[in-house]
Amino acid sequence: MFPQFPPGFRFGTSTAAYQIEGAVAEDGRGPSIWDTFTAQPGRIADGTSGAVACDHYHRWEEDVALLKQLGAGGYRFSIAWPRIQPTGSGPANPKGLAFYDRLIDGLLEAGVQPMATLYHWDLPQALEDDGGWLNRDTIDRFADYAAIVGDAFADRVEHWIPINEPNVVTTLGYGIGEHAPGKQLYFDSLHVAHHLLLAHGRAAIALRAAGATSIGCANNHAPVWPASDDDADVGASKLFDTIWNGLFIEPMLLGRYPADFAFMMDDLVQPGDMATIRQPLDFYGVNYYSPVKVAATPDESEMPFEMLEPLGYPVTDRGWAVVPDALREWLIIFRARYRAALPPIMITESGCAYSDEPDANGVVDDQRRIDYLDAHLRAVATAIERGVDVRGYYTWSLMDNFEWAEGLAQRFGLVHIDYETLRRTPKKSFEWYADVIAAQPAERAKNGPTSNL
Repeated sequence: MFPQFPPGFRFGTSTAAYQIEGAVAEDGRGPSIWDTFTAQPGRIADGTSGAVACDHYHRWEEDVALLKQLGAGGYRFSIAWPRIQPTGSGPANPKGLAFYDRLIDGLLEAGVQPMATLYHWDLPQALEDDGGWLNRDTIDRFADYAAIVGDAFADRVEHWIPINEPNVVTTLGYGIGEHAPGKQLYFDSLHVAHHLLLAHGRAAIALRAAGATSIGCANNHAPVWPASDDDADVGASKLFDTIWNGLFIEPMLLGRYPADFAFMMDDLVQPGDMATIRQPLDFYGVNYYSPVKVAATPDESEMPFEMLEPLGYPVTDRGWAVVPDALREWLIIFRARYRAALPPIMITESGCAYSDEPDANGVVDDQRRIDYLDAHLRAVATAIERGVDVRGYYTWSLMDNFEWAEGLAQRFGLVHIDYETLRRTPKKSFEWYADVIAAQPAERAKNGPTSNL
């Protein structure tokens, strides 16, 4: 029996522009920090880039047809800032707007509601040359970009997310340099965190002015477990929990930084900043993959903690522990901690990397992905039964794609991509997810709406 959800629960899938679109030098698109980063030797595990990726830019109609076949009620995609404003400022590129105009209309014609992310990590390189997210002026540029996109599409896009995973951008992009733009600033990257939160708020204001009616976030969250009961490990886990979770939750929901960390942010906060960040949210998006185990480090270390993989659990091909109960745990604790300040929740990403290939008959039997999704959907269903208001689940990802620093080697998709031919092959998990959607209550047979968020 498939997991069951309340009527109106939204089933969807997610993608991101740089990971699937390709066509990086076509129709006026400018270079992004990921174009620059992937061109640097040694940055990407397999030496690939998103220059072609899944060629979604030319094959979007085929991909929308797959969404319709899946029965998905929602599709979360990102708009490439360099495709709209090639240098991150100035007038909109008509061909860039036209692409997303066609995509959005195609989704609606297929009965799929769009959820648009404005920034999924592809900062125009020209803005990075001026300091990127370390430069407070980038916030103004982002607000201008949000206004352009909102004016063009707010009448047709159901849900909006200004910025995907600001904690990941801060930590991996500017803290340790694993992602573009590849800076290693450690705690000096807190400037980026504050500027991203401000950009989220400014974009929310611009989108509402353009007529957007549902604005949320997509923050990467995970339970943080200490490596042992030792006071040092417990303290390190609390510090990491504050940096990874609280530093982004509390400003958005409460208009303040966590009390035990606020002193680190005082020099960055200008009058009015926290009110700008604390814009009303119509939903809170949670991206969940795996819990994190944290241990203290020696006093001479650059960072006061190190992250460890939880032991005793199966792992994905990406090496991430599969712990569906941690998602249930986190959702219940999240609700208990923030209660009235917490809007309805959407799981805006949740998925796994398994590198199953087509067999001799062209079948991709990815049973491990089915098991993963089934267990995580059941964890969400249990959280709902315990009183957590979760309105949807968007699995990552619709299709295999360019997986950032890992390149094309990690496969997260419901649809297999042959990177030589770009042929799309729905996997067994695609069929299973379609069956889950079809098996939901009859009064929700069309998978929606959720416009009452």
